[in-house]
Amino acid sequence: MVVTDGGNGKSYDHADWIRPTITCTAGAALTPQTVSVPSSMRSAPFDQTRTLNVPAGSRISVVARVPGARFLLTLPNGDLLVSQPGQGKVLRLQSGAAPADPKTASTLLSGLKQPHDLVLSTQGGQAYLYVSETNRVSRYPLRNGVPDPAAGQTIVGNLPDASLPELRGSYGHALKNIAIDGSTLYVSIASATNADPADLAATPKRGAIYTYSATTPNQNGTAGTLYAQGIRNAEGLAIAPGTRDLWVAVNNRDNIAYPFHRDFDGDGSDDYGKVIPAYVDNHPPEELIRVRSGGNYGWPFCNPNPDNGVLNMPFDRDVQNNADGSRLNCDTADRVTVGMPAHSAPLGLTFWTGTGVPAAYAGGAVVGQHGSWNRTSFSGHKFVLFPKTADGLGPERDLVTGFVTDPVNKVRWGRPVDAAVAPGGGLYLSDDFSGSVYYLSPPSP
Repeated sequence: MVVTDGGNGKSYDHADWIRPTITCTAGAALTPQTVSVPSSMRSAPFDQTRTLNVPAGSRISVVARVPGARFLLTLPNGDLLVSQPGQGKVLRLQSGAAPADPKTASTLLSGLKQPHDLVLSTQGGQAYLYVSETNRVSRYPLRNGVPDPAAGQTIVGNLPDASLPELRGSYGHALKNIAIDGSTLYVSIASATNADPADLAATPKRGAIYTYSATTPNQNGTAGTLYAQGIRNAEGLAIAPGTRDLWVAVNNRDNIAYPFHRDFDGDGSDDYGKVIPAYVDNHPPEELIRVRSGGNYGWPFCNPNPDNGVLNMPFDRDVQNNADGSRLNCDTADRVTVGMPAHSAPLGLTFWTGTGVPAAYAGGAVVGQHGSWNRTSFSGHKFVLFPKTADGLGPERDLVTGFVTDPVNKVRWGRPVDAAVAPGGGLYLSDDFSGSVYYLSPPSP
């Protein structure tokens, strides 16, 4: 059961629960649509016809080709920003007459250190673009609706990256992601490793969320306030509209050892402590979390178990790091709000709000699942919707699929990343593998 707007145009406020509209959403079937591609953009993979599965009534088209396109942000004037970590750039895609029109790309920011997340926030009456790099968060005031590259200032510097002596040039999750609530800046400082407790001994801890002031220049990354930990790699951060709730989409650990004294693979032996591909395929789940201040979500000592459903999952002790439970009592760890398929690699997290969004989708969270690398067949590789519910967000349902042509042999032509709400209620979607930005028109009501 999905709760939609209570009638005042504001999602996630008290009116929604006083007199809610309830819509049954067992999961609307997707329909195949040929991806519309301008002739100037038909280099591979669009040198052949591509089909994606989208909600009924939606159409999907390529509006720009952007190599390594990652996070997206729609500006108030309708222009779209897209980050390119590999090129050290943020591009501006100027709006056309309609959201589905091809966009003209120009470089807005360059010479950055793997810029990733893009957030718009107004402080003291001035609108700013906030940009996360691996080593800092900067902001740029908007002039005539466009960020001014010449007026940038560092808000938080000295964030941990691969230059840390103990990491010896290797930081597995150095890209930073951010969210802003009022004057509070949330920064995800992800783990440098798969599941090494040494990440927790750093200052600041890695595998955690920290807070800083969104208005104070030149803060030191080591001086942030720990907000929550046990969060291996939070890529998508977003504040639920009408609330102060921070939600994060998390990449969980890889190559987990089997945590029970049982015969899992049927060979008659005890498989406790063994890394078994058939178990790794589905454990542990990826995570969507409504984060509690002071929360500890288990990593790298406790792993959520999805075997009986993805809501309110119990934890299993991590065999490699917490076999006897002495490092963390898993019964005391904060439960994950909603699980996702293991290794689906969620990246962007966007709440789908605004005019023109059909009620069955309004207020839900769109997540780009980048897709697995260490699974025997592919998982993820799609955009999914977590519908709004009375308790927050419900389990995922497919929104855009079809980027994989052969999951068993691991053949794919696209990898989803992020979404941004477009004028009129549709979505812009990024895909760093094909180097594309798409426009998905609003589904049928």
